[in-house]
Amino acid sequence: MKKIKTALISVSDKKNLKPLLNVLRKNKVKIISSGGTFKEIKRLRFNCIEVSEFTNFPEILEGRVKTLHPKIHAGILNKRDKKLHFKHLKNNKFENIDLVIVNFYPFEDTLEKTNNHNRIIENIDIGGPAMVRSAAKNYKDVTIITSSDQYPELIDEINKYKGSTSFDFRKKLSSIAFGETAYYDSVISDYFNRLTNNSFPKKKLSYGNLIEKLRYGENPHQESAIYSKKSKINIKQIHGKQLTYNNYNDIFTALTVSKSLPKNTGTVIVKHANPCGVSIKKNHFESYKSALACDPVSSFGGIVSCNFKLTKILALKLSELFIEVIIANGFDANALKILKKKKNLRLIDASNYSINQGLKYLSLKDEILFQSEDLKKFTTKDFKIVSKRKPNRKQMKNLIFAFNVCRFVKSNAIVIAADETTAGIGSGQPSRLDSCEIAINKMKKFVKINQNLVAASDAFFPFVDGLEKLVQSGVRAVIQPSGSIRDKDIIKYANETDTVLLFSKTRHFRH
Repeated sequence: MKKIKTALISVSDKKNLKPLLNVLRKNKVKIISSGGTFKEIKRLRFNCIEVSEFTNFPEILEGRVKTLHPKIHAGILNKRDKKLHFKHLKNNKFENIDLVIVNFYPFEDTLEKTNNHNRIIENIDIGGPAMVRSAAKNYKDVTIITSSDQYPELIDEINKYKGSTSFDFRKKLSSIAFGETAYYDSVISDYFNRLTNNSFPKKKLSYGNLIEKLRYGENPHQESAIYSKKSKINIKQIHGKQLTYNNYNDIFTALTVSKSLPKNTGTVIVKHANPCGVSIKKNHFESYKSALACDPVSSFGGIVSCNFKLTKILALKLSELFIEVIIANGFDANALKILKKKKNLRLIDASNYSINQGLKYLSLKDEILFQSEDLKKFTTKDFKIVSKRKPNRKQMKNLIFAFNVCRFVKSNAIVIAADETTAGIGSGQPSRLDSCEIAINKMKKFVKINQNLVAASDAFFPFVDGLEKLVQSGVRAVIQPSGSIRDKDIIKYANETDTVLLFSKTRHFRH
């Protein structure tokens, strides 16, 4: 046990101080503080010594230097059982500081509120993290508190041990404290990397807030959790049982596709992180029906993402199918009443969700792969017509739609489409020819369309056989990236069969 005789309090978040101050006063703890915290403690009518009085040194540089003083850090860092440390403190007339309560300048909040670089810089805390690190390092003797959320536990500890804290308590809080300083520095590092357009610095830091510990990972024997760079994720679950790792994976896949579609338009159905039906028909009811028709078997137990507000008529239709999750840009009252009858059905409001260009990463044990997101908005300028036959306006719209969907399908990916709706999707095959056959077979099994068909490939056809398969199935226009040594053979075959062929300037693998 370590008795608390002196506490230093310096907090940006000043809520819930009174109950803690009452306990400290009851246990006759001397309190040191500075700036706004000192004023708040005095306002609450508790005794407090200002830091400048304690150190006998004034705050300087407009408050940039307050707690960076040997009397503060020696009081925190000295080892209580070491004679030399005791001698140094005695010779300098320093005293122990047993409890440090600090949270940092709101750097992250400042980033959200302003682009003013000078204001942002002034919200980089120096003294706070220094004291936290000092106290956390010396947890054998010092208690460190970094959040008002920890006050109740500290109060219980002090009451339980009559003004002292236990070793295990201090050790646990030390671990949390180093997480706080690391997180804080990571946010600052990330800001400066973005400021200097340095996406891949020599030292790469990642940070996140725990949103939720999940029931399990991809399988029941795997542990899992979801983190976010923000304090909460910008999707809201409004009904249903707890989301799993696989649910979240599918949700973010579905949202990535949905938010690439025209505003307030389109239905996306996802299963195992792969689109199995997409439609951007303007009528929302028809959009869902068309997306479902692409592959109703795979859609069973999948996720439906509606890039619009969901209303009663569609809710009735959706309630006919077993679905794990429904995502929408809001739900009207009647839709909610219908869908909430299914106790386990998860309903997700994604009204505030947006896709931002940034870095995505893949963890490989001790290694991490980083890359920029593939969120390019396609226009006709991104494609080159290489066949003799030119696409008509309708074909062009369908080709761009198919190519957009194709980049979200696991490679090798083939998407057949008509009327801005997927007609067949082939995904995740080592052979592009196999993906063609899967897309064609699904189309023949479920959709049975044979007019106005177009197809997209996420990368070039290495041989003519893939294109040949598609043309023989009724496809009249194809879009693919260029770059094969056999591009000329592909163009030749397209011309021989009077097929429209477009080359994309970019490839779109998704592994």
